[in-house]
Amino acid sequence: MGVRRLLHLWPVYRQVTGTDPLGRGAAAQSARSASLHARTGDADHVARSVCPYCAVGCGQRVFVRDGVVTQIEGDPDSPISRGRLCPKGSASKSLVTNPDRLRSVKYRRAYGTEWEDLDLETAMEMIADRVVKARAETWESHDAEGRRVNRTLGISSLGGATLDNEENYLIKKLFTALGAIQIENQARI
Repeated sequence: MGVRRLLHLWPVYRQVTGTDPLGRGAAAQSARSASLHARTGDADHVARSVCPYCAVGCGQRVFVRDGVVTQIEGDPDSPISRGRLCPKGSASKSLVTNPDRLRSVKYRRAYGTEWEDLDLETAMEMIADRVVKARAETWESHDAEGRRVNRTLGISSLGGATLDNEENYLIKKLFTALGAIQIENQARI
């Protein structure tokens, strides 16, 4: 490779002799950086979503190519976040694409030492059976002083911050109808 060729590869030489005197454009680009493109440019489609990490509900644009999520960014059309995401929301692509992500229901039997996979229908049936059983075994019609209470202390609910007001309302109604009195949520605002 000649000296002249090496000189043309030097960014400072391209800056001084070219049309980019400030060195912020073509003069600063290497062949590798010139060949790079945005991960969002070759997406098949863009889906709109909501960040799953807290109750704010920041809008996200999910870029998909060949059925695989390639990038997740803030949605500039969202009136809540106006295209911005916190560090957790910005890293949500790893939540979706992490190879260690669990993709099935895991269950460990009583006194068991190993986890086993269950299909979702079986797991939901097991949960429903346990709720009904716990309610039946711990139901109180009257308290120690004879007052009608119609409650159970055998089940409770602890909600997370990703639930919105409507979901929290429905959960409160469900658990109240079941007779639970211990209904809590970390998102109180």
